[in-house]
Amino acid sequence: MIRLENIVVKFKDFTALHNINVHVKEGEFFTFLGPSGCGKTTTLRTLTGFIEPAEGRVYVRGEDITDVPIEKRNIGIVFQSYALFPTMTVYDNIAFGLKVKKLKKQEIDEKVRVIARKVDLTDEQLAKAVSQLSGGQQQRVAIARALVTEPAIICLDEPLSNLDAKLRVQLREELKKMQREFGITSIYVTHDQEEALTLSDRIAVFNKGVIEQIGTPNEIYNHSATEFVCNFIGDINRLSDEIVKGLAGIDPSIDPAKHHYIRLERVHVNDTESENTFRISGQVRDREYYGLYIKYYVEAGGQLLKVMERNDGVHIYEPGDTVTIGISPKDLMSYEATETEAKA
Repeated sequence: MIRLENIVVKFKDFTALHNINVHVKEGEFFTFLGPSGCGKTTTLRTLTGFIEPAEGRVYVRGEDITDVPIEKRNIGIVFQSYALFPTMTVYDNIAFGLKVKKLKKQEIDEKVRVIARKVDLTDEQLAKAVSQLSGGQQQRVAIARALVTEPAIICLDEPLSNLDAKLRVQLREELKKMQREFGITSIYVTHDQEEALTLSDRIAVFNKGVIEQIGTPNEIYNHSATEFVCNFIGDINRLSDEIVKGLAGIDPSIDPAKHHYIRLERVHVNDTESENTFRISGQVRDREYYGLYIKYYVEAGGQLLKVMERNDGVHIYEPGDTVTIGISPKDLMSYEATETEAKA
């Protein structure tokens, strides 16, 4: 569906993108993820035509669109700021692209009302000025305006970043539901790891103008290809030399010279039944109660380990309690010590 081949983008002497290669499948929800300034929005703007690459080509359904003007690419765009016309009505905002295409008034009206219903905008809201709507409603208007022209692709540049946490979660669910309903190929840009893991079919993780890894949420989280991805996605423990030495005693293939990491939920408290597990005594220093799970900070093996335990309502440990920490060698993610450590 979409292919970015060997894309290089330069701003004077600064190279913003280094040899970017991405293939997005038809109907896929594909996310560009990474910290600020990593190149994800630059890649999106190259796809949509706002930026011309110094090298490389952009293809959609086999057609080279690298030199095609923005308005002829048939790509819907939802900006971070929504870029709506505040003094115009919701109806006129949604109808704007259809009027540019010079569709008949009756056809415009039909398309606007159909798309409005699909994104849960009422006739009453269609008559209001955009400035009278809440942030969540404005986001729906921006999505409706992007979808009403029936684009082959929709690009969303951090569309939820201006909303409060509760509304972000609600609209995230609605966004995925709408994407599935329309079956439209979607490119989503975010720095929010949870958002990326929740919404995406696949994710490209960006770092300093290069793609570190492309994979499914499970591949990115559980099989991080580089030390940067491992650190950037979710929370993680880097294991101390003492713990690594103990693990190597169980599994001789573990190289003490490498950097070894383990996800919080893979570390277990007082689990005496699992086989092939390295166990070490530790002391609970602090805890955070989240309801479904509890996050413990346990001092063990010369470091403070973060542990995520499911809350069973029975085994709850207090600061000062002595516990046994269990770690299985199979749960490690290991990287050569020469790799650059992430600052995420």
